[in-house]
Amino acid sequence: MVIELKTTAFADGGAIPKKYTGDGQDVSPPLSWVGLPAGTRELALICDDPDAPTAEPWVHWVIYKIPPDLPGLPEGIGKAVRLKEPAPMLQGKNSWNTAGYRGPKPPPDHGIHHYYFKLYALEARLSVEAGVTKATLLEEMSVHILGQGQLMGTYLR
Repeated sequence: MVIELKTTAFADGGAIPKKYTGDGQDVSPPLSWVGLPAGTRELALICDDPDAPTAEPWVHWVIYKIPPDLPGLPEGIGKAVRLKEPAPMLQGKNSWNTAGYRGPKPPPDHGIHHYYFKLYALEARLSVEAGVTKATLLEEMSVHILGQGQLMGTYLR
């Protein structure tokens, strides 16, 4: 099932404003979603950059245990592994080995990079701790995915 994932900060496939990048304030963009499948028990979101000059996509954000009654995430989610606002949630490690959102900041003159925000609706509550990696989260949730939504933004330095 496809979930509609969007932001008021940029159009799907459009340029990510500097505010949401490592060249700006480096705050997470506001996100909203509709169309969660029946039976969704929790949500997880991963943002990564497959254009990074690394073997694996560069991970910018791993956030999970998002309550399905939230209609989205506000701008500027905190950097702690355990969040209390806007609801109790956990965050995992990004490619900087820190928690929380880190915005686009590709190498200069490396061309346009594409940043994929992927939202997963899960039919079970995961038993994972705070601070896990993208790979661990994907492994833990792989058999529990009911639906997925995607939003893509670009950035060029």
